[in-house]
Amino acid sequence: MTNRVVALGVAVVLIGGLVLGWVVFRKQAERVPGVVTEEISPPGAVEGRLEQPPEAEKSVLKNRLAGRWYPGGPTALGDQVAGFLENAAGAPLENVQALIVPHAGYQYSGQIAAYAFKQVVGKPFGRVVVMGPSHSLPMENFVSVPGETHYSTPLGEVPLDRDFIDRLREYRIVGSVPAAHEEEHSVQIQLPLLEKALGDFRLVPIVVGQLDDEAVKRLADILLGLVDDRTLVVASSDFTHFGPNYRYTPFSEDIQDNLRKLDMGAYAEIEEKSVEGFRAYCQKTGATICGRDPISVLLAVLPASSEAHLLRYDTSGKLTGDEKNSVSYLSVAFTGKWEKHEPVPAEEARVGLSSEDEETLLTLARKTLEYAFKHRQIPEAEDLGIAITPAMKEISGAFVTLEIGGDLRGCIGEIFPRRPLYKAVIENAINAAFRDTRFSQLRETELPKVEIEISVLTPPWKVDSTDKILIGQHGIVLQKEGHQAVFLPQVAPEQGWTLEETLNHLSLKAGLPEDAWREGAQFEVFEATVFHEAKA
Repeated sequence: MTNRVVALGVAVVLIGGLVLGWVVFRKQAERVPGVVTEEISPPGAVEGRLEQPPEAEKSVLKNRLAGRWYPGGPTALGDQVAGFLENAAGAPLENVQALIVPHAGYQYSGQIAAYAFKQVVGKPFGRVVVMGPSHSLPMENFVSVPGETHYSTPLGEVPLDRDFIDRLREYRIVGSVPAAHEEEHSVQIQLPLLEKALGDFRLVPIVVGQLDDEAVKRLADILLGLVDDRTLVVASSDFTHFGPNYRYTPFSEDIQDNLRKLDMGAYAEIEEKSVEGFRAYCQKTGATICGRDPISVLLAVLPASSEAHLLRYDTSGKLTGDEKNSVSYLSVAFTGKWEKHEPVPAEEARVGLSSEDEETLLTLARKTLEYAFKHRQIPEAEDLGIAITPAMKEISGAFVTLEIGGDLRGCIGEIFPRRPLYKAVIENAINAAFRDTRFSQLRETELPKVEIEISVLTPPWKVDSTDKILIGQHGIVLQKEGHQAVFLPQVAPEQGWTLEETLNHLSLKAGLPEDAWREGAQFEVFEATVFHEAKA
């Protein structure tokens, strides 16, 4: 088996407006070598420290909510939010440290959320950590923070706390998946309300994947070492999603009364700050609380002395008169003071793969395909009798490539890490064999002829200058004005291109003029370790 560091070249396609698709074209006579497509497939993630310059160049996440989730114009939005805050009656609370707020469109839940944000109007919070669930992109035991420096809303640009975010990136449970932030509304929906309530602050946006109990505790421990008295922590969550649209109809009569009982049962556990009780309640009742994991992390972070205050409760069914499908909204504030905790030690580099691990992963990919042909379903690792080592559980981006006689037969993977490596290998072995739309589905009679190659990717990191791109070592991701394209590291050497020629071709691949990279473009680079089955 050979082991080499190579590049992956990728053209980006937005699939369904929700996730990024990357299609990989490997070396073939009619194709440019190293051009790759990745179809992001559920679930997963990676560590990797983000190598950013001390003063990162300004980059702003484009707002996709204006005109859809709330008014698109600054005057209309400002007036609406101001009205929400003015209408939010109630006695002011002292020492507010955290909130739970809903995240539906403002016409549904904006007023309910304002009851919580009214409690922090004019308070001296310099930093706001907002945790919201990932609704459309699966990320197993992983949370994503953005690479941008600012988020935009019609009311202005909100600066991100890059120092806090970069410290989060020192831990394996935290990474950066662009698709998790570009379309996800659960964090961004809170910004106009925060802008009106606080004015100047720095934001820490965290899109939370699907966490088990251990991951909840891990993230809470990390946050405990970073928050201080000038930090407001917000968990963004709607509560019960009831009705056929949500495939949750535990009752058919007295719907609003039963919804209130169901939601207040969840709130009772929140009031006790019981992580275990809250998660057990959700499990027992099936309560469709989309922000279950952000709320769990918040409860795990709060000091024992903190007190919960239910400020407002309502449902979309009650607001609109449509009880067939209804979503519940709670506005909750917590009062208290953050306790001083020592930061959790930063983690060392992730565990490297041994040659035995590489052999096992190749076996895992082949046995996955054998199992799929025999049982017509995707296996779990235990179905294949393969022991998973700690290195194989590292969250990593990965590609699986299938070749027959030196010709490409399928290649799909994921650039941005989202899940444990072994799961990425299982899923992308299936994808390469049966879901690469450039080829017919692999036939069982072809499997003995197939040679499998696996590429394990480092997380991409930003570079502030093209001078830092190393030809032959770095894969390159170019982004500009909504266009994006990627080359694998080996593309330039195989074509005999200089750095300038490589960037010209990459610009063209992104659908831009060939010199577009010279101004206003952003670059990320990555590397890949590639290993394959021994050739007969």
